[in-house]
Amino acid sequence: MREVSVRGKVIRDMIAHVANDNLIGRKIKTGELRKNLVEPKWHCPDCFYLEEIGMPNFQMEYLCSKESPRKDYVILQLHGGGYIGAMRNAYRSFAGLYCEVSRGMSVLTIDYRVAPEDPYPAALEDAAAAWDWLKRAGWHSRQIIVAGDSAGGGLALALCMYLKDRNRRLPGGLILMSPWADLTASGPSYEDNYERDPLFGKTRDSLIYNRDYVGWHDPREPYISPMFGEYQGFPPMLIQAGSMEMLLSDSVVVAYKAKQRGVKVRLSIYEGMFHVFQMGMMMMPESVEAWKEIGRYFEVVTGKRDFSRKT
Repeated sequence: MREVSVRGKVIRDMIAHVANDNLIGRKIKTGELRKNLVEPKWHCPDCFYLEEIGMPNFQMEYLCSKESPRKDYVILQLHGGGYIGAMRNAYRSFAGLYCEVSRGMSVLTIDYRVAPEDPYPAALEDAAAAWDWLKRAGWHSRQIIVAGDSAGGGLALALCMYLKDRNRRLPGGLILMSPWADLTASGPSYEDNYERDPLFGKTRDSLIYNRDYVGWHDPREPYISPMFGEYQGFPPMLIQAGSMEMLLSDSVVVAYKAKQRGVKVRLSIYEGMFHVFQMGMMMMPESVEAWKEIGRYFEVVTGKRDFSRKT
């Protein structure tokens, strides 16, 4: 087990300090700050093209490399935010990193509808609409890799279940960062890491207990909590999570159930890390390694690396 880096500890402790602040901490944990976030306009780096695409119910952004765009695969990114926060600039940076570590895959990021204005099944409907848009654009299902973090990771799993239930072909791969796959908060890590989680810990007043998205539906429905779903026939999955996050058991159970059904799964638990620590991008060794691992996973799904090889 690799020891957490000094920089990782510092960033983790800073997050815990801010999240536990009486004034701003509650707004972070409940998602209120994220929901009302006002950001400056994102400036697309010169090495990319960015196309904004309007859909009937939501917006999408298509990022591609100017220098060497790949024509064999594309990434569908589903952002996190507890189903109550819209897309933000961090996910535009994520798109750039996905493009970089995949050696030129284009990235379609969708700003799907969120609760409480648009509860379930709005997000799933928008994810399916984005999938259909890619299909109409000429991409074969196996050429599409779906990536998501937190709620976006759960939504990626729900999208696969939605397609499978309709006898449609599934994507070529799944990248899941700390997927929120259990909206019942019933897994052991919700208690085991209650005091340790720097972002959501030490309170029941946080977005992981929020029912705005669920509404009157049963939170155990697989399209809402895909941890309770069926994984037979799913594509190769890379799941990354932090050892200190309350949502850890979501990843562990999903990986276990998928493996039991013969799915190729790599579950990487990063010691001492927090929920979606990949947001650290290039600022700490753990997030750097996570993005490198994602790059190696792209080699797996494109046939350039054996899935059984140690990464």
